[in-house]
Amino acid sequence: MAHLPLMIVPFILYNLGLTGLLGGDDPWSNVLFSVSMISGGVWSMKLADLMLVIALALLFIELVKSTRTSNASVIDHLLSTLVFVLFLVEFLLVRGATTSLFFVLMLFSLVDVLAGFSVSLRAASRDVNLR
Repeated sequence: MAHLPLMIVPFILYNLGLTGLLGGDDPWSNVLFSVSMISGGVWSMKLADLMLVIALALLFIELVKSTRTSNASVIDHLLSTLVFVLFLVEFLLVRGATTSLFFVLMLFSLVDVLAGFSVSLRAASRDVNLR
């Protein structure tokens, strides 16, 4: 369970929205709450905004996880790459996934993959001792 890439959570949630389980044709435009500001403006939080906040928090956790140096980190990177490929394939082939929200989630997944490999390569270069 510790090796499960967390970016799969937004992927699954988005697909639940595509199937209609989150309500309506486009659940991501639903306003969750609104707050009146002192300036007179109104700030509204949509379900899509909440999804981005959740994905960003999960991306942070993934970046922290990528700093671990162990043999299992290779499995983590491979699974993260698989999640990115799933995002990419769905973005290219599924009409309901051609949204800005899905594209940004896919970019978060790409950052997870690139950061994971970069951190691992950097850590590996420190482990090499030339004597």
